[in-house]
Amino acid sequence: MVENSNILLPPGGQRILVVMAHPDDAEFLCGGTIARLTAQGCEVSYLLATRGQRGSDDPAMTPERLAVIREAEQRRAAEVLGVRQVLFLDYVDGDVEPSLQMRREIARMVRLLKPDVVFTFDPWQRYQVHPDHRAVGLCTLDALAASRNLMYYPEQFAETGGPHRVRQIYFFASDQPNHWVDISAVIDRKVEALLCHASQMRGRDAQAIRELVLQRGRPLGSEHGFTCAEAFHHLVMN
Repeated sequence: MVENSNILLPPGGQRILVVMAHPDDAEFLCGGTIARLTAQGCEVSYLLATRGQRGSDDPAMTPERLAVIREAEQRRAAEVLGVRQVLFLDYVDGDVEPSLQMRREIARMVRLLKPDVVFTFDPWQRYQVHPDHRAVGLCTLDALAASRNLMYYPEQFAETGGPHRVRQIYFFASDQPNHWVDISAVIDRKVEALLCHASQMRGRDAQAIRELVLQRGRPLGSEHGFTCAEAFHHLVMN
């Protein structure tokens, strides 16, 4: 069991890729950790499967309008956390499946961006009701196995320069965490980033969001001496 207040980077590792399903996933699940990583000089990129175009109960909203709104919200939140770039795969919110096409697309982005560490959903979280979360986690893991193999998608090499091996992956939203990151000092940054997702906050102000962050983060940190934490399952890939 690893109990550590820092993300364990491989030697010389500075490039981080966060693969998620929707705008706001990263801010909710690992926003404090991302704030810490960028503060220590890491280069963080976001890759989103969708623009979250179905994330509204407003009958006057359309998927097309919401996609524009949520993309802008995600870019503002990423800027708050110091994320270098935000990229989208343009799948439809709610219709994401663990397809060979998505595996190929994620492998391509891994080869292009050449991350040392990847963050994504734990595809084996029990009772995960959102199919997009399960699909993105599984496709990302499969893409990491493919991206390092010379025999997979060689047509990509003219653009990407060849295979790329990711050494470590951190699964968020995991039932079996083995790594906890102290985010006590960056709670305000996480709250500020979440506030950027106004379409998803149901009118909550900064204080209400802070309480939500603490409600989730206190139990994760209390057993490890942290005021507030984010938890992951850390996997070293051989």
